[in-house]
Amino acid sequence: MLAACDLGVEGRLTGITAELRSGEITAICGPNGAGKSSLLACLAGLLTPGTGAVALGGITISAMAPQARAQAIGFLPQNPEVAWDVSVEVLASLGRLPWPDADDGIVASALEAMDLTNLRARPVSSLSGGERARALMARVLAGEPRWILADEPLANLDLGHAAALIASLRSEARGGRGVVLVMHDLALAMNHADRVLVLDGGRLVSDGKPELALSEQAIAQTWGIAARWLGEPGARALSV
Repeated sequence: MLAACDLGVEGRLTGITAELRSGEITAICGPNGAGKSSLLACLAGLLTPGTGAVALGGITISAMAPQARAQAIGFLPQNPEVAWDVSVEVLASLGRLPWPDADDGIVASALEAMDLTNLRARPVSSLSGGERARALMARVLAGEPRWILADEPLANLDLGHAAALIASLRSEARGGRGVVLVMHDLALAMNHADRVLVLDGGRLVSDGKPELALSEQAIAQTWGIAARWLGEPGARALSV
């Protein structure tokens, strides 16, 4: 379990308490500036809250050794930087740094999951935005973390690769990993998340199953728009 208890970050988060469960996809949604990325960074142990704490399996994140934390949590920021123009394969293999072995088989599996096997020798600088996003996700998967935390991982992907990534993350969750995604696309969150946390003004205003947390009433209250859900469960579209 990954738990936040009364998290506060001045000007960004206030009193956030939530217990996230492994085996599920949790979506963090909310308007721009709601504090979504700040919450994700706190959960990853990359942003120290001014109040409250984050615990993983009952151990406070801040008390964990950096290597143990890196083995447990794979984090993909919204705008990741690649400092060196390495190949796709080398970039993915960096996900193995917290571990004592490189394990080429795990790296190859991560590249295959992200449809990058044929691009493994390409330098990162030659990739399109979507290809680069997939390579960075491959780096996360190669680390085999117990928790995958990703900030807008679908933003630069075409429809096919977005669907493939969602399927891959669902498979990771079925395998017992926890998956936490910041998502702006409410339809994707409605159709694919097991649970949705909605933030507004740095506060947690809704927490529950997608059909409850993202109800038409909840959307009106948080986003200030009249919206209507169309279609069947699992294939919903949002009309605004």
